[in-house]
Amino acid sequence: MTDKKIKRNTFKLLEKHRNFLVIFILISAFCIFSKVEAASLFISPSSGTYTVGQTFNVSVYVSSIDQAMNAVSANLNFPSDILQVISLSKTGSIITNWVQEPNYSNTNGTISLEGIVLNPGYQGYNGKILTISFKAKAIGEALISFNSSAILANDGLGTNILTNVSSANFTIEAASQIPVSPKAETPTKYLGTPQAPEIISSTHPDPNKWYKETTAQFSWKITDDISQDAVVIDQNPRTIPSKVYTPPITFKEVSDLPEGISYIHVQLKNSYGWGDVSHFRIQIDKTPPDNFIVKVDNEGDPTNPQPIFKFKASDALSGIDYYEIKIGDLSKINVSSENITDSGFKIPVTPPGKYSVIIKAVDKAGNYSFGVTDLTISPIEEPIITEYPKRLDPGTPLVVKGISNVCKKVILFLQNERKEIIQNEGDCENGHFVATLNRTLENGVYNLWLQAVDSRGAFSNYAKPKTIIVSPPVFIQIGNLLIPYLSVIVTLTALLIFLIILSLYGYRKINHLKRVVTKETKEAQTALFESFNNLRNEISSLVSQIDGKPGLSKKEQKILDELKEILNKTEEKVGKEIKDIKEKI
Repeated sequence: MTDKKIKRNTFKLLEKHRNFLVIFILISAFCIFSKVEAASLFISPSSGTYTVGQTFNVSVYVSSIDQAMNAVSANLNFPSDILQVISLSKTGSIITNWVQEPNYSNTNGTISLEGIVLNPGYQGYNGKILTISFKAKAIGEALISFNSSAILANDGLGTNILTNVSSANFTIEAASQIPVSPKAETPTKYLGTPQAPEIISSTHPDPNKWYKETTAQFSWKITDDISQDAVVIDQNPRTIPSKVYTPPITFKEVSDLPEGISYIHVQLKNSYGWGDVSHFRIQIDKTPPDNFIVKVDNEGDPTNPQPIFKFKASDALSGIDYYEIKIGDLSKINVSSENITDSGFKIPVTPPGKYSVIIKAVDKAGNYSFGVTDLTISPIEEPIITEYPKRLDPGTPLVVKGISNVCKKVILFLQNERKEIIQNEGDCENGHFVATLNRTLENGVYNLWLQAVDSRGAFSNYAKPKTIIVSPPVFIQIGNLLIPYLSVIVTLTALLIFLIILSLYGYRKINHLKRVVTKETKEAQTALFESFNNLRNEISSLVSQIDGKPGLSKKEQKILDELKEILNKTEEKVGKEIKDIKEKI
């Protein structure tokens, strides 16, 4: 068979089976492309009815049944005029690493996130990615939808396997429809069925109050005829519970309650069937109020004693309960949130000085945040004291006068020696003031000073202190010590008398001593002169015996004359000293 004939027969065969070949090619292509498995993003719950002011949670899930995924990028839109994002929670998420942390904008109504799941990735029906806590702001239909999202396969190629996204729609109704206290809302279906049980919480007893603790305990009582009960906790106020407990339980502890409003629903069953449903509300807010800025407006006057603090914190869940204002070391001021307006809060009259201001915003669950600033209040002009008594008789009123161009009144301060302070007020008129203290003051030394106060309550610095003495005129002052004049006179007189007596005694003793010395001197002089005469005679007798011959030779006479001359000079000198002693006595 020639080549031409083979080709012709092949062509005829292809023509004969053309339809089969087309179907075969389509099936092959489908099989090839079907290897890129499908994945989807969805929101749960996808619908619900809530009321204005109520909070509820929704979660974003990924479903990738046939193939493991390892990355997700999601962008969601929501109506910012109807809903407000309170918080984003990553608790229970399959994402192990966040390329872009979950973030939101209540202005633009957007939520964005990007994350990855480490090898081997995630494969399953309900992989939680993120939980979003919303607060209903206004009545309307709220559509939450995906925009520009992707799911990447764990195939080493980063293949986008997202084929389906599901939006969610919620109805927001008027706030009056929220049950504000625990009560049965589901009517009894059959006669004889149990009544709705009363739910009690030891940890969150008040259903209308906000709490920051996320672990709650609930209990209820049952009768002997109850065979089962159904219990569930969610964010819907009207849920009929479907989780059945056999035998029935009477206690439930729930941890990690989400922020916002949740409800526990309890229904009992006896031999007649299921009875009424009890719904108990739990309000959780564990997020502090938003940070806020504090501004001080002194209305252009640095001496203004009541400047305006402009601040306002916001809390998306429970709302601000009150503010605690601390100005320096002054007492705390508690102000309810209703008293804080856009025009600000005027503080009480505050003395001049520099202060650190700390404002604590506390929400209805007890969470708080701080705003801080500095405050400076300048003093008004000091008063000038022009007239005051330097000495005051006891029982006489103290009157202090002076000038001040700004005061409405002055405050008079008086401090005694025991550091006790007495104060009184005085009036100002036409730039002058008079302050009077109508009380009896004890004897003593007092320090006096003044402080001016204007019509606004603004204070001056203290005027320079003055010193006054309260005493009768028979007192003298030594430092801060008052001493009566009589005491001084008596003391000085006694001292003078003592000195006179001492002088007389001394004079007498001196005269006696003088007489004794004079007498002794005379006796000494007489005895001395007699001794000299005896000495002369003795010398004459001894000199005459030098040569053993009677009479005096020339040599002996010369010796005798020399010795007498020495004795005469000695006698003269001793006599002169005795004379000097007599003259001094």
